[in-house]
Amino acid sequence: MASVLNPLLLSLCENNPVSKPEFAIAIMAAGKGTRLKSKRPKVLHEIGGKPLLLHVIAAATQIVAPEDIVVIIGHEAEMVRAAIASTGVHFVEQKEQKGTGHAIQQLKAAFAGKTPPKNLLVLSGDVPLIRPETIAAIRDFHLAEHAAMTILTAVPPNPHGYGRVLRAAPGKPEVTAIVEQKSLTPAQLTAPEINSGIYAFDTAKLFAHLDKLSTNNAHGEFYLTDIAAMLVAANEKVVALPAEEAIEVLGANTIAEMMLLDAAMRAATASKLMANGVTIFRPETCVIDSAVTVGPDTIIEPFVQLLGNTRIGSDCRIRSYSVIQNSQLADNVIVRNGCILDSATVANGAVLGPYAHLRPESDIGENAHVGNFVETKKVKLGKGSKANHLSYLGDAVIGAGTNIGAGVITCNYDGVNKNTTTIGDGVFVGSDSTLVAPLNLADGSYVAAGSCITESVPADALALARSTQTTKPGWATRRRAKQAAKKPHA
Repeated sequence: MASVLNPLLLSLCENNPVSKPEFAIAIMAAGKGTRLKSKRPKVLHEIGGKPLLLHVIAAATQIVAPEDIVVIIGHEAEMVRAAIASTGVHFVEQKEQKGTGHAIQQLKAAFAGKTPPKNLLVLSGDVPLIRPETIAAIRDFHLAEHAAMTILTAVPPNPHGYGRVLRAAPGKPEVTAIVEQKSLTPAQLTAPEINSGIYAFDTAKLFAHLDKLSTNNAHGEFYLTDIAAMLVAANEKVVALPAEEAIEVLGANTIAEMMLLDAAMRAATASKLMANGVTIFRPETCVIDSAVTVGPDTIIEPFVQLLGNTRIGSDCRIRSYSVIQNSQLADNVIVRNGCILDSATVANGAVLGPYAHLRPESDIGENAHVGNFVETKKVKLGKGSKANHLSYLGDAVIGAGTNIGAGVITCNYDGVNKNTTTIGDGVFVGSDSTLVAPLNLADGSYVAAGSCITESVPADALALARSTQTTKPGWATRRRAKQAAKKPHA
């Protein structure tokens, strides 16, 4: 999506400095989304790695403070409230969903006895691609025009199904009405400009007309769009501003439509990363959430997933089929094929995989190696240490320059508690050893291969805990002869 405002909007932004009249934002988020065929509220369905509503709130909080945002909730109100409570926004509940006008009536009631904001900007909680620049543009246009109502519009390739905005004259900002698709006359069917459902209002003028709304329509609801004609009839100024791209103001009524928005958001995220110096081979095969950041000169191969709040530094290489979620990778990290990282931290120069699994609270040190089929959980692996093959390291603190052999297991769970294994610097743990926590292997100690270690090992000591080998010469020859004697003759 384009990120540069057209000259008119740019001029408005430049002529309106940071000091603005009082402005608040209301976000409509009460609807059920029946056509989604889902138990989840519509605004909690996810694209780009987070719920629709959180995308809208994120854009809005770049324009006003969270305390100046009111989210109007209704269907599954408590679920929605819990999902976004951490954002710091306020809530108004629309217990019965009787339309967009009814939602704003509940907002008006919430301001009873209080001083409402001078201006109110209304956003839709299911329009996740709206950009902060566009919100700022409609705010500034509304103020510059001294309008009672400003409508954000769009011109999609196919306007069918959307309400149309009728202007007083071509090229003029003034609007005469918003007409729903079902009410369009044959002559109006070709009107290209649609209503986005995003508005700015002079709050006093809006509230003065809210109670005049009626349900005399096909759905028996109070339509906020009817306010436009009321204000025009009252000789108030109603204007429209087109969005730069239609997709920015489109919502979704089906899962398929939602996935189109998800694809658009992810494509925009990938394009932004590539513009900042990240190489993404076959970006259409990658799943990159909108909050992910990647440093320049990092290479992302096909079929990689970067999810949640993942942060990747510069000069890294993320090889195909790796899934990295909510993790922090420093510079010059190599993630080989098929690795899974969840809430892990990886320092400069570390090498992971292939097929390593870093579970939450894994902290991999500088130039450390975590290799084939190694699983870590709540582990600190020191600088230059290596666990290259087929190991499980859980609840462990491992120093620098330590070597963990193939098949080593830290036995951290005793059936009741998780216990910690502490391994010092320069320790050698031989292959196929089990370390029964709580346990301490001091600096420079050795553990012989195949040992089961249950007691702490002092510095520079060798721990050997395995049964004595017994060798019986000629046993195999005698056994084969005995088996041959038992076979019947041909």
